[in-house]
Amino acid sequence: MANETVSNFITLPVELVYRILDHQSNFTIVCSMRNTFSTLDFAYNEIQEVEAQQLAGALRHNTTLTTLYLQHNQIGYVGAQYFGDALRYNTTLTSLHLWGNEIGDIGAQHLADGLRYNSALTTLNLQKNQIGDVGAERLGDALQHNTTLIILDLSENQIGHIGAQPLSNALRQNTSLTTLHLQYNQIGHVGAQYIGDTLKYNTTLTTLHLWGNKIGDVGAEHLADGLRHNTTLTTLHLGENQIGYIGAQHLGDTLKHNTTLTSLHLWGNEIGDIGVQYFDDGLRQNKTLITLNLQHNQIRDIGAQHLADALQHNTTLATLNLLGNQIGDVGGQYLGNALQHNTTLTSLNLWGNQIGNVGAQYLTEGLQHNTTLNRFNVLENEIEDDALLEINELIERNGRAESYNF
Repeated sequence: MANETVSNFITLPVELVYRILDHQSNFTIVCSMRNTFSTLDFAYNEIQEVEAQQLAGALRHNTTLTTLYLQHNQIGYVGAQYFGDALRYNTTLTSLHLWGNEIGDIGAQHLADGLRYNSALTTLNLQKNQIGDVGAERLGDALQHNTTLIILDLSENQIGHIGAQPLSNALRQNTSLTTLHLQYNQIGHVGAQYIGDTLKYNTTLTTLHLWGNKIGDVGAEHLADGLRHNTTLTTLHLGENQIGYIGAQHLGDTLKHNTTLTSLHLWGNEIGDIGVQYFDDGLRQNKTLITLNLQHNQIRDIGAQHLADALQHNTTLATLNLLGNQIGDVGGQYLGNALQHNTTLTSLNLWGNQIGNVGAQYLTEGLQHNTTLNRFNVLENEIEDDALLEINELIERNGRAESYNF
């Protein structure tokens, strides 16, 4: 009877339609309009199991909805079961966002079952859902069969190194996933080893987020070893991973051999001056890296010297982020000299580096001979306004300037 009512709804008198709608919730009305919307945003709506059942039921027959936002509700594992069942039949939904719904391992299993049969979904966001190693295992199994999912976000769960293993094994066979978010999952150096081994064989993954996983120097070594053989990964995020100079040595050595990585993010580690020395060696030979993020890495003037030396030989690096280090005036001098010769760097961030007017003068001299740098940040240093103004004028001269110094 309900189906008949919906199918003939358009033929009812307008007055009767209004009377019916007055007694329905907005959510019920939307669920009834099966083929009207392409995007629905129900984030932060206190949706629970019953509403999830309604929405999932509508998805079974819907042929227009492509994007559904349900983050920060309370659908739980029961609601996840409804959506998992719906994924078996739906052929149009491409993006599903369920982060912050406490679906747990059981909910992840239901969604994984749906992914085995689904042939449309390309993005699945399960961030912050209390998913552990059991749920990761089932999702890994699904990835071995699914051929359409491109982006999977499992950040801020409790996957650990045990859960990292089945996910890594799945990536050896999966041929569609290009982006994987595993940040803040406590995978440690053992989990990094599994992923590093997988990188030797995977041929589709291009972006990998592993920050906040405490992989340390040992984990960095495993990933570096994988990168030596990998030919597809272009972006790697390893921020806040307790990586010191030993891990930096392995990553720096890898840059000599890897020919695909274009963006490496190592913010918030403990690389220091010694670790930066190895990047000097790597960057001299590397021909592909475009972005290097070393903010908050305890880098001082000696480290700045190593980077400056690399910049005089490297011909590809376009963005260098050194925010929150301590290079000082001497480090500013080294980088200023490098800017006189470098012809590829377009963005340099020196925010909060204890640089004074003396260091600013060296940077200014470098900019007078540089024609490529057009994004430059020297805020939160000890540079007077007159010097900042001169720096801004030189950056603006290079065109398309984005200066952050006032």
